[in-house]
Amino acid sequence: MNNIITGGYTSIQQAANSLQNNSNINHETGGAGDVSFQEIFQQKKSIAEIAYETKQSAGVRFSKHADARLRQRDIQLTKDQMERLNEGTQKAGLKGIKESLVILDNLAFIVNTENNTVVTAMDSTNNEENVYTNIDGAVII
Repeated sequence: MNNIITGGYTSIQQAANSLQNNSNINHETGGAGDVSFQEIFQQKKSIAEIAYETKQSAGVRFSKHADARLRQRDIQLTKDQMERLNEGTQKAGLKGIKESLVILDNLAFIVNTENNTVVTAMDSTNNEENVYTNIDGAVII
């Protein structure tokens, strides 16, 4: 019966020594499937990056104003352009830009990265002055 409870050890000291030897082996081989601490650390993302990526996973939204401008200016985005707009918005947010100008192809978007919302949109033919205000950064995709 003692053999069942102690795992075949005749003393607590034998059990402790066995556990210590096993833990030494795990530390030497890296444990956790032979993945080193350095490899795990390199894969680590900051909490801010994870939170931002989670928020970005749904993609950008368009404000009523931006939606009206898209329709008014007959701007239709392809799937590829939407993916690139999302990518540009994510890059801007990760760099700490709050109000970003995202330029792709001949289109320009002002994006609030905190809310993940396109505030306005224009193409190069409708913006003669090429002046953008109230932004704190730009991304060219």
